[in-house]
Amino acid sequence: MNLLQLKYRMVTWSVGLLLPTVLGCGDSRPARVPVSGRVLIDGKPLETGFIQVYPKGNRPASSPIASDGSFTLTTFDDHDGCVIGKHRVAVQPQKVINATTTKWFAPKKYTNRKTSGLEIEVNGPRDDLEINLTWQGSGHDKPYVEVEKGVVEENIE
Repeated sequence: MNLLQLKYRMVTWSVGLLLPTVLGCGDSRPARVPVSGRVLIDGKPLETGFIQVYPKGNRPASSPIASDGSFTLTTFDDHDGCVIGKHRVAVQPQKVINATTTKWFAPKKYTNRKTSGLEIEVNGPRDDLEINLTWQGSGHDKPYVEVEKGVVEENIE
């Protein structure tokens, strides 16, 4: 082997070792698309809470809900979206006031993906997703405060 061949092999070997480090090993996470929208309760923005989207076999996507009802889903990294497919949805529409008191801004049924009745389909990037909630049939028609039974509260809010 002459000197030129030796140099060629060393360069090739060095590039082969360094290239994966420079390029990275790739994102082995499932593909995601940006998804944002609004959560409404009887046509008006839900002013607080948290939304969770549950893709079957994948990590859930979630987002806090802003005061105008808007959200932008995150699965792994900020605002990276959600995987494509049909997914169940849960909304956490409550604010904990103290250890025994909670204010509900929508019915409790929405807190569980199995009882919420909410489902979305993600076919690609979206910024117009609407999640519609209602007070109808819940026994309440507006936000309410729930105090744990047997606990007396003197000052709520």
